[in-house]
Amino acid sequence: MSTNYSSTRSSKHSTTTTEAGKATARRILLLSAYDAHSHQQWRHTLCDMFPDDHWTCLSLPPRHFAWRVRGNSLSWAFNHRQTLTDNYDLLIVTSLTDLSSLRGFVPELTCLPTLVYFHENQFGYPTNTPPSPPAHPAVTQAPDLTAGHPNAKQTNDQSNKVNAQVLSLYTALCADHIAFNSQWNQRSFFDGLEKLLTKLPDHVPDGLMQQLRARSSVLAVPLPDRLFPENANQNNDTRHLPGKNDTLQIVWNHRHEYDKGPALLLAIVQRLVSQGLSFRLHLLGQRFRNEPEEFSRIRTLLAQHYTEFDIAPGIDKWLPSRKEYEQTLTQSDIVLSTALHDFQGLSILEAMALGCIPLAPAALAYPEYIDADYLYDVSGCALSEQAAAACEKIITWHGQWQHLAVRPPAIDVSQFSTDVMREPWAEVMTRLLAP
Repeated sequence: MSTNYSSTRSSKHSTTTTEAGKATARRILLLSAYDAHSHQQWRHTLCDMFPDDHWTCLSLPPRHFAWRVRGNSLSWAFNHRQTLTDNYDLLIVTSLTDLSSLRGFVPELTCLPTLVYFHENQFGYPTNTPPSPPAHPAVTQAPDLTAGHPNAKQTNDQSNKVNAQVLSLYTALCADHIAFNSQWNQRSFFDGLEKLLTKLPDHVPDGLMQQLRARSSVLAVPLPDRLFPENANQNNDTRHLPGKNDTLQIVWNHRHEYDKGPALLLAIVQRLVSQGLSFRLHLLGQRFRNEPEEFSRIRTLLAQHYTEFDIAPGIDKWLPSRKEYEQTLTQSDIVLSTALHDFQGLSILEAMALGCIPLAPAALAYPEYIDADYLYDVSGCALSEQAAAACEKIITWHGQWQHLAVRPPAIDVSQFSTDVMREPWAEVMTRLLAP
């Protein structure tokens, strides 16, 4: 499967200059090897951010992870050779692209300046062992090839684990520039890579880490400008604020899979219910044929809770309509994360831009843009302690908002807006195209 996307809309930000001095649109080939939801958001936003450029996008569906990562070069090279060998100025690929093999199959691609974008890295995923991890890891182990993505099956094959990591190394070495969506992503990649290189038996070239560090930077996935009102205080003026005896609105908007911490979510729900807090929980995010068993227990608890307090049930479904999804976020009070990994946290950032107060682990990428007051401790403590730390903040905030009528302070995440992010993205792309 592949998708072509082209744009001819006008923008002063996205032109190159011919010898005659006339501005001309750049021709960019973008390859998304495992086109998950966040990857789709990224490529659509990037294309929209530079509408004067001519974009050609090839993507592969986000399923069969092990085959997709190892086989994308085969699929593209022999099914889309004509598209790959068109006359482009720049190549942008996701880190899951098997770029070294693809260049071998299609040598014409070696002539293109290349940006490799890391939405995630193969060293930073939690291992899918027991469904209820005993503690929230601040640094996680690298997975094997089939467990490298949450949709993939678990295996203990050590060779597959190394294969996935080495593949990402080869792709990074093919790049003229490597961009990560967060400092956490960049740091965990290099930490994991350094450990891997020290374990390889022999003939490992010197200086690989230095080469890659020198050509790397952090470029966040931009958020659409529509999420940011012209008036910085508008979100707080229009969003729901719980008054006296009002029901707290909590949203959990993540994929329904083990890596997003359903065990911790269950522990938090159990604690909030036992303490008699009047709240609704909106369970949004993608869900799949098989989901962690914690979700059925969460739903049972919530059903009893809603009946006891005579509360209308929270929304419990994937909302494909962006309008409905964003409206739910605007009307919610707290956006909660229990993630075992999050390389940037787009779902949290979207909710924050629309006025939600974040409550997230003090780990992963979250401390890069969330103040410590809105983080709960997860370092080296049991699941029950993590849940207690999160619930203490929720209950405290609810009490303040009810009895003191204190409106939560605005949390500015406009640094992630398309308007702000356009310049750093343009700078990297322009530098790659410089003679």
